[in-house]
Amino acid sequence: MENQGDFLIIFQLGTGLFWITTYILIIKRGFQDKTYGMPMAAICANISWEFIFSFIYPHNGIQNIINIIWFMLDIIIVFQYLRYGRRKLKKYISVKFFYKSFFITLVLSFLIITAITFEFKDFSGKYSAFAQNLMMSGLFILLLLRRGNLSGQSIYIAVFKMIGSLFAAIAFILYFESYLIKIISIATLIYDWIYIFLVCKFNRKKIVYRRIV
Repeated sequence: MENQGDFLIIFQLGTGLFWITTYILIIKRGFQDKTYGMPMAAICANISWEFIFSFIYPHNGIQNIINIIWFMLDIIIVFQYLRYGRRKLKKYISVKFFYKSFFITLVLSFLIITAITFEFKDFSGKYSAFAQNLMMSGLFILLLLRRGNLSGQSIYIAVFKMIGSLFAAIAFILYFESYLIKIISIATLIYDWIYIFLVCKFNRKKIVYRRIV
């Protein structure tokens, strides 16, 4: 049992550190490219989850420290979206609608995650965390395809996100009985591999274009 606890801490730290690195890379690339690197719905879901399980139903020990670090980094990612997204999307929507849509999505994300918490009596937030991670993996693919370039994205972001998700998936597959989370974890990893494949493909096109030019 003691060894099991040690392994869980390793997976917990691995998930935390790789996701912290992913957030830092998203922030760094966002400032470099003057854009946002995380889809809006994913931003709203992430920061809502991190607020709820950092301050309303805080986790114990090191996980709560990780949650708070995620939350602080997500504040910067929100800032990037509000600063750069407004300019990127102005030809599609008005500035007023831009802010309204963000606020509405943020409120709905908070309410949905809270509802899942009570519906499943899941005050550790595991069901909502894995569900929104799956959503995020799909949204990253859509963001990349919509932009048609690597603006705000990189192979390092894709790989570190996948490794962080893998650590969380292994922990739950080995030590917890939840068929739903196992299926969601496998689906997330499939999408993460697709995302990595697409980023590599876009990166190769970029290299070829530079050589031609």
